[in-house]
Amino acid sequence: MCGIVGIVGRGLAAPLLLDALRRLEYRGYDSAGIATLVNGGIERRRAEGKIARLAALIDQNPLTGTTGIGHTRWATHGRPSEVNAHPIATERVAVVHNGIIENHAELKAELTAAGAVFESETDTETVARLLDRSLASGASPEEAMAATLKRIHGAFALAVLVAGRHDMIMAARRGSPLALGYGEGEMFVGSDALALAPLTERIAYLEEGDWAVVTGAGARIFDSENRPVERAIRRTAVSGAMVGKGNYRHFMEKEIHEQPAVIGDTLKSYIDPATRTVTLPDLGVDLGRIPRVSIVACGTSLYAGQVARDWFEQVARLPAVAEIASEFRYREPVLDPGAMALFISQSGETIDTLAALRWAKTQNQRIVSVINARESAMERESDGVLHTLAGPEIGVASTKAFTTQLAVLACLVIGTGRARGTLSPAREAELTSALIEVPARAAEVLEMDAALRAMAEEVAEARDVLYLGRGTAWTIAMEGALKLKEISYIHAEGYPAGEMKHGPIALIDEQVPVVVIAPAGPLFEKTASNVQEVHARGGRVILMSDKAGCERLAPLCAHTLALPSVHPFVAPILYAIPAQLLAYHVAVLKGTDVDQPRNLAKSVTVE
Repeated sequence: MCGIVGIVGRGLAAPLLLDALRRLEYRGYDSAGIATLVNGGIERRRAEGKIARLAALIDQNPLTGTTGIGHTRWATHGRPSEVNAHPIATERVAVVHNGIIENHAELKAELTAAGAVFESETDTETVARLLDRSLASGASPEEAMAATLKRIHGAFALAVLVAGRHDMIMAARRGSPLALGYGEGEMFVGSDALALAPLTERIAYLEEGDWAVVTGAGARIFDSENRPVERAIRRTAVSGAMVGKGNYRHFMEKEIHEQPAVIGDTLKSYIDPATRTVTLPDLGVDLGRIPRVSIVACGTSLYAGQVARDWFEQVARLPAVAEIASEFRYREPVLDPGAMALFISQSGETIDTLAALRWAKTQNQRIVSVINARESAMERESDGVLHTLAGPEIGVASTKAFTTQLAVLACLVIGTGRARGTLSPAREAELTSALIEVPARAAEVLEMDAALRAMAEEVAEARDVLYLGRGTAWTIAMEGALKLKEISYIHAEGYPAGEMKHGPIALIDEQVPVVVIAPAGPLFEKTASNVQEVHARGGRVILMSDKAGCERLAPLCAHTLALPSVHPFVAPILYAIPAQLLAYHVAVLKGTDVDQPRNLAKSVTVE
């Protein structure tokens, strides 16, 4: 979740570090800081809150130096504060850290007993104190780094400055991603390629257990056994241009409105519109022979996986389960040898999903990943990859990444059904034709923005909101509730409409808006009955359906939104968009930080 950047440069480091940190804001953070080497010593500037506060601090009290490290912190150990903000430093070292040091408590006890005085509440300070102690005993920086890495346990990425070494940064990764950027007479370290894109196109990724000594002339990389290793340097596909909001108020709004284009781009990469067939890349697995699929993800990506689970079983007739990544390997599920494990992640770096992927590999699963960000750890560790073409998604609450995930998963399901012989050519043409129509229908939904703003005024006054749906619409109900929680801080829950009678109906009164997701299809009549039940108890129904559904249920509803008619197969993609817009407008009305909601991060790299 935290962001790391480091520079061994030729000019002032601080302005470049600030710019790189701004590019990492999408990860989510609650404090930020920079340290540089100045006249043989370490100087720091740190601030709680947004990077703008750090930039203002540096304007008032500039940082010189050509070598430095920067950090955006999402609090794990210790509250958000300037004292706990990174870089964490002693007289000899400064450290930025992404991840968790799992044995920090015992290390702190050991160091305190030896006379160390801790200044922060962070687990990161144990790393700084271990390095400091080694350096004080006469070890070289490289020896101190190697010794410290043997002592610490957990998932982490580190960048370290050493006082007096103006030509060097040390870096290490275990579990959390870290990249090296190669320039002309200068070098860079970053959490991802996006942070480094304006600085260099030449990137090398540290592999699991690697650590590196980075100077202006290049990098010496070592593996976990301290053996010198080479890591491939490649040209990154990430654009160096700063992602902007254009004419939109927030990144989230911009990204919602990009969906017709990016869904279309994604579909075009997998569907031949002339033949109405799906073409998939080589995934390293025979889709016609796999006995089942386990779909693993977190958050919004999990909801994409739950829709795909239904699609796999209904369309491809393939047994499927959707699993929460943070629970998957701890549950120790029984997996069929040679089955497919499908992992979904916008960033490709989500630590719970990545850890589940690695466990699945030990269980003889064929690994396929659906990823938006290129050149990620999940991509490098998968047998096959399906890319979404959403482009950079800066808003923490996922929008276009979700709908493009659904588009890719729909194509994968169709390809799997064809490979298994459960999907006829005519049925494939029917489903691909429905997918091809989605971008145009999505554009029509975006024209309903004013109606959704009116609905938002009512929802914004609520303390609790229920979302109901059946089948795949239930999953979209959960996703809509998640969006509302994430960015407006209103408590919301998504339920299967048929489950309402088994508990949630007790919550319904005139103070509780009930958002009902009810596309046309075989489950509409059942959902209509549930709307009757809500209305009978004074609930204020906000209905999202097609024109016929809205006309039929209008007398029971406070608001209706008549969406374009689409094939039931693609309804989850389309109905996600008004759910996103409703949450967005509620958040704007409440004045919350839409793009960077409190306590949340874009790329979750701690368990």
